[in-house]
Amino acid sequence: MRPWNRVLDNSNPPFTKWFVGGYLNACYNAVDRHVLQGKGDKVALIHDSPLTNTVRHVTYGELYEQVSLLAGGMSSLGVERGDKVVIYMPLIPEAIVAMLATARLGAVHSVVFGGFAASELCTRIEHAKPKIIIAANCGIEPGKIIPYLDILHKAVEMSKWKPSCNVVFERSNIARCCLNTTTDIPWISVMTLRTAIDCVPVEANDPLYILYTSGTTDKPKGVQRPIGGHLVTLMYTMKTIYGINPDDVWWNASDLGWVVGHSYICYGPLLYGATSVMYEGKPDRTPDPGQYYRLIDQHKVTSLFSVPTSFRVLRRVDPDCKYGRKYSLKSLRSIFVAGEHCDLETKSWIEKTFKVPVLNNWWQTETGSAITATCLGFNQRLDTPAFTTGLPFIGYNIKVVHADGTECEPLELGRIVIKLPLPPGNMSTLYENDELFKKLYFTKYPGYYDTMDAGYKDENGYIFVTARADDIINVAGHRISTLALEDAVLRHSDVVDVAVFGVPEPTKGQVPMCLYVPREGCRKTPFKLSAEIIQKIREIVGPIASFRLVAPVKALPRTRSGKTMRKAMADFAKNELVVLPATIEDPSVFIDIRRAMQCLGHAMNTPEPVVAVNKK
Repeated sequence: MRPWNRVLDNSNPPFTKWFVGGYLNACYNAVDRHVLQGKGDKVALIHDSPLTNTVRHVTYGELYEQVSLLAGGMSSLGVERGDKVVIYMPLIPEAIVAMLATARLGAVHSVVFGGFAASELCTRIEHAKPKIIIAANCGIEPGKIIPYLDILHKAVEMSKWKPSCNVVFERSNIARCCLNTTTDIPWISVMTLRTAIDCVPVEANDPLYILYTSGTTDKPKGVQRPIGGHLVTLMYTMKTIYGINPDDVWWNASDLGWVVGHSYICYGPLLYGATSVMYEGKPDRTPDPGQYYRLIDQHKVTSLFSVPTSFRVLRRVDPDCKYGRKYSLKSLRSIFVAGEHCDLETKSWIEKTFKVPVLNNWWQTETGSAITATCLGFNQRLDTPAFTTGLPFIGYNIKVVHADGTECEPLELGRIVIKLPLPPGNMSTLYENDELFKKLYFTKYPGYYDTMDAGYKDENGYIFVTARADDIINVAGHRISTLALEDAVLRHSDVVDVAVFGVPEPTKGQVPMCLYVPREGCRKTPFKLSAEIIQKIREIVGPIASFRLVAPVKALPRTRSGKTMRKAMADFAKNELVVLPATIEDPSVFIDIRRAMQCLGHAMNTPEPVVAVNKK
């Protein structure tokens, strides 16, 4: 809407600004311009929900109409440029409508993962201070309905900050709801409050959204994303990294509550004018392990982006692809994985099963898109070295350093840092906490952004992210990556999942503990299988690993986004009180983990873990 007058302003690092003085609107770029170019009949969103037995196709024209009307209604409720709007919804098209309508008004959305407990939602409400909250009455999981509206009411009741109202979308095909007539307004009523409204121009460095992420501090950590650089980066990466064309069908198997969903379910594919698939289901239980294959076949998916855990689940429950054989995968060109480490056994199984390249990339909530990747749009080699997350993407000057900041030699393990300034699309600050922003990310290594990840770089510049810095264990002076040990364990054909973490040992300082999930139907005794795993580590890594503490478990603790909670298990083994994040998938797994650890002589007096209630 107005060209920038300065591409880069780095006069106050680390508060870098890009495209200074330029004015634009995220909703206009994601929706309006496609309709104005005559593409209103093109499908923008495919919502596939085996949980509700429905498939919906939403065109760009329909999206334009819904977003414009909701934005008009929100304006009538007092939402203006710069206001905050909390969105608490499941993975449905209306959640994207709410995000885009907020952006249309120049307001700032903060999407909270659907199903978060009231205390977690309350913390975010108090911190963001939203003018209004937009929610659905319920979400759905296999075998249960999540009462979003009840959770929301409890959170607002607890909160010191009260929004002016709650806009509630009723999923009447799942459950009816009882609105509080003093605080709740039906979505359908808001859509009729005012006619459609035009997009509000905002400066390129104004915030598009706030996304709260887990951290080690007591204070809420709200990543604030600037509009201009983020839109440029997402538009650019759809082609350069992921090789997508506007006529392609792109499926990101994530949730809008995570950064991947913001970037590549909502904004990225819509900016690019492609079709984005929204899948409301599980890899294996809704109703069977054939759903990934069905979606690819039914919707002619070109590229799939998911976390490795989803494929580990498929490999565990359907290793021979019995459920997937009846579906065609001819439309699929590539699979991308990120969010956690992808071991070689899982990667090989994906390639064998789906018969396409499996490409890793590495990024963080803070960066908003890939730091390293194998870029299809640049024709980079697809036969990358094992374990690499790819080459640094444009704008990222990556160093691997020792604790004192000196640079490591090639293949030497160290802390991964990025030289300032950070490229467009990275966070601009932490919402209402510039000091924590500077202290947390930029103080330890002056002039660099501290990723807090560990890894190394090879002679050709490929980056290998081995673990969070906390996941490096020190065994008698030797620094060993837990992920390297996990990869070796997963080479055993009877192991389908594993976690390795450090526990104290008087002589060596630390030794690794390994908890693994055996393959279904494995007839070996736990003693025999554990002995074979120990022997495999000795063959692959060597006796230096002091790898002896090994036990089977039924399942590992993971967050809903798929990350393995190694630190929680390490603390649990040390008899410490473990405070689990609200994002944990299933806290009950610690019952069996306690049994396994006690067989190894650990966690003998550990208190029961508790799910976190954030401090106010």
